[in-house]
This record gives sequence, structure tokens and C-alpha cells, in this order.
Amino acid sequence: MNMQGKIAIVTGAASGIGRATALRLAAEGARVACVDLAVERAEETAKAITIAGGEAFALAIDVRDMAVCERMVAEVVARWRGLTTLVNSAGVRPEGRDATPPPAEWQRVLDVNLDGTYYASRAALPKLKESGAGSITNLASIYGLVGGSLSPAYAASKGAVANLTRQMALQWAPAVRVNCVCPGVIETPMTEEPRRDPTWRNWQLERHPLGRFGKPEEVAAAILWLASDDASFVTGVALPVDGGYTAA
Repeated sequence: MNMQGKIAIVTGAASGIGRATALRLAAEGARVACVDLAVERAEETAKAITIAGGEAFALAIDVRDMAVCERMVAEVVARWRGLTTLVNSAGVRPEGRDATPPPAEWQRVLDVNLDGTYYASRAALPKLKESGAGSITNLASIYGLVGGSLSPAYAASKGAVANLTRQMALQWAPAVRVNCVCPGVIETPMTEEPRRDPTWRNWQLERHPLGRFGKPEEVAAAILWLASDDASFVTGVALPVDGGYTAA
């Protein structure tokens, strides 16, 4: 899964799966733009890459703004003269697990998780096509494939990302491959609050046949494969990385 010569943008690179993905892509040879609104932490990710001998820089980007996403792509291309890889990892979890989230919260979740995925992908598409081997990997969720205990806004946004992935894969082929990963419960800052609830934690552990929650690095490994030329005949896939959750 060699990423030598690849130029990648990873959104949500400040923490969790996005950070793990940026570090893994860089470890395999990619140059990585670490993108996040939390730019100080994105800079920490970029610094970790450069200390390890890789090439990276950080950008403060709000993926909810199409014009800002276009600027993101322009800055990467100006620095590295191209773009081959986009990982849409930026996302938010709703506050609480309200079965009827208020409209403002509903919209906030869809704005980031769904609109942000589309805007970044749309902005990157022309340069990905030019590369001759462009790929996009989106972050969906098991809750984009099945129902669950989180907010309807989260499930709706991630289900939409999974189907958007399929649609973009069909319409943007053969120039660009588009896939998504659908993680189970992963030990990230986003899941820290619900994992502290013993009832929720035990119930979720029972639903993961491997008997544990995932690590960000395990999702990053799947993203690496989908982004690499080893997956050159793979597009339109929603890949569960869930410890068996969706098989149960």
C-alpha cells in the first residue's frame, strides 16, 4: 500500500480517525494537508508527520463553505502542484442522543457530515481527475447502514454519505474512485462521552462480536487500502470496519 507520490487532503485531521489517517498516509509516503477548524491541533498532526520525516502542513478550513473548500484545494495545489487523494473525515456527533433533535442541531450535523463531504469532494474533483489516479474516501458509519442509539440526525447524515459515495462513484468513474468506510464504535474523542455510560458501553460491547471497540489506527488502515493503488479496481464500496457489528 505504497503512497509514494500521492498528495492527500485529510479533513478532520486534528483528532481521532482523521489524525490517525493523516499519520498513516504520511508514513506510507504521501504528502498530507491536515485540515481542520481546530487548526492548532491540526498543526500538531502536521508537526508529528514532519518530525517522522514526512511532508505535511495544516489548514484551518470550514468544510461547510464551498468557497472555503475551493480555497483549500487551491492552496494544496499551489504548494505541491497536484492532488491525488481526498479523505473526508470531518464530522460531528449530535449533542446527546435526543430522538427528536431540534432543527438547529439537525441542520448542524447535516451541514458538517453531509454538505462538508460533498463540498470538499466537489472542490477536489477537477484536480483528482487531472491526476489520472484520483481517489476519495468518505467517513460514513455503521449507523449509515443500520439503525442505532445515536441521534436521527447522525444516522441520516451518515446514511446519506454512504449513498452519496455510491452515486459519486458511478458518476465520476472512471477518472476518480470513490469509497467510504463505516466504522463501528471507535475509541476517539467523539465517542468518549457515551463510552463513559456503563449501560451504553456494555450494550455496545455486546453488539460488537469481537468484544471490544475499535482503534482509530484500525480504521486508518482500511482508509489507506482504499486510497492506495492496491484498491485500483474498488469503487462505490461502503466498507464496514466494525468488529462484526453489521454482520450480527
